[in-house]
Amino acid sequence: MFKKLAPLIITILAYTSIHSQVVMQPITSSVYEFLDEMAQMKYIELNSAIKPYSRIFIVKKLIEIEKNKVELNKRQGKELEFYFKDFNKELKAKGDFEKRKDVFFYKDSLFTLTVNPIIGVEYGTNSSGNYLHRWNGGEFYGYVGDHLGFSGSLRDNGISEILTAPEYLTYDQGGNFKINQGQTGARSDYSEALGAVYYSTDWMRLGFAKNNFTWGDNYHGANIRSNKAPSVGYIDFNLAPVKWFELNYTHSWLVSEILDSNRMFVYNNQKREIFVNKNRAANMFTFKPLKNFYFSIGNSIVYADDGIKPVYLIPFMFYKSVDHTYNSAGSNALGQNSQMFLNISSRQIKHVHLYASLFIDEISIGKVFDSKKSSNIASGKLGVRVDNFPVKNTYFLVEYTRTNPWTYRHQIESTTYASNNYNLGHYLGENAQEIYLEAGLKLFRGFKATLAYTLAKKGSEHNYELIRGNANVTGLPFLKTVVWENQTVEGAIKYEVINDGFVFARVRLSKIDGDVNYTPTIFRGTQTTISGGINFGF
Repeated sequence: MFKKLAPLIITILAYTSIHSQVVMQPITSSVYEFLDEMAQMKYIELNSAIKPYSRIFIVKKLIEIEKNKVELNKRQGKELEFYFKDFNKELKAKGDFEKRKDVFFYKDSLFTLTVNPIIGVEYGTNSSGNYLHRWNGGEFYGYVGDHLGFSGSLRDNGISEILTAPEYLTYDQGGNFKINQGQTGARSDYSEALGAVYYSTDWMRLGFAKNNFTWGDNYHGANIRSNKAPSVGYIDFNLAPVKWFELNYTHSWLVSEILDSNRMFVYNNQKREIFVNKNRAANMFTFKPLKNFYFSIGNSIVYADDGIKPVYLIPFMFYKSVDHTYNSAGSNALGQNSQMFLNISSRQIKHVHLYASLFIDEISIGKVFDSKKSSNIASGKLGVRVDNFPVKNTYFLVEYTRTNPWTYRHQIESTTYASNNYNLGHYLGENAQEIYLEAGLKLFRGFKATLAYTLAKKGSEHNYELIRGNANVTGLPFLKTVVWENQTVEGAIKYEVINDGFVFARVRLSKIDGDVNYTPTIFRGTQTTISGGINFGF
């Protein structure tokens, strides 16, 4: 009897020791894939449309998995123990458990602090040349009392060639690059500073953050809010008063990179350049009508030019209607840039994750269901991932994304769906589609071997000046002319030796043709690229 009740007793005791402080776990952490797998196996329920998760949320899910430990295979059990070495820091006092290695860790009844370095290097080579990317810095996070959490990190990057510029159609995150001329030629340096402070309770969190986040279920590029652009500062609000409903809201301070001539000035022969302000308010309402089934719907608005409007700080508004009040009273008035989106995630079939997301640009309710009028203002994604079936420790996924012409665009440059000139939606942008296939093998704890295939096509982008006679930019043909195409087969291995410490290698066979402006020089044409590296920290 005691053996049967022991998991339940352990869970109850563990939950009673969990406070409500919030620190968000970086979305590049391997624990996200582990939680996905456990959700597919129905050991936990997971709303995976909104990321990152908090460390408190993650440790609660690990405790739920612990209740099913006897059903885990050897590799899964080892991974659970591995993640507890890190996330048990939220549960237990210092020294009460086998803890991961940190440069510095301190915990008492009031204050907790963890400090670690960030360091890594990646080298790649093919017939067109080679590249070297190094990064170094540090990160910290901690808690004060039962309700306050904080985090911060700084990563300095140096790369021999820019591979993720705004115009490049690459899945990897970009940066705000600076070009330096040295003795060895041009180098591209950039830094990324992240930070957050949160106040939270058991049913809500409110914080100010500069962080990376995504909206929309995906395994290869979100189409609602992706992680391609550099991080931005934002207000983060989450409300989860019941098990079947959750509200997420953000108000982001985007970077327009459009000079505001009225505010620029010269002082001591130095020119002060100021960008036009640009902001984004967005909400997502998530409902769970059935077990392991989540339905999310939300809307957003990108607004600029006249400062922050407090009405957009209200987290549950329909922002298109608000815009009508402020900017679109006249028949010829041009308002801000509004969007609407939805996401469906189902894990009701064991081993299987079915998901779909839809991004609708330039909301007009009367046109949403009119295929002729709304055919060019939406991005859709469909996907399925299967874990541990028919063979244990394997997975495969299929994902299709279609983004129609003019999606993510706007007539006014200051209100485009972008920051630092990077599209905030799918990495391919408008008038494009992608088929992505991936299969993976997890031989032992922390090790993953993958084989992936990508077929991506990009059509011509339309100049608004040429179609101004149609103010709603409707009826534009999808992929009538393909101007860029990418066919890539990639094999990769990755091993997390210690918590947050990786070694990795990959071989990429690619054929990328068409508009050269979309591709870094080193990857143009037919290439076999071999790369590898090491990384510690995020």
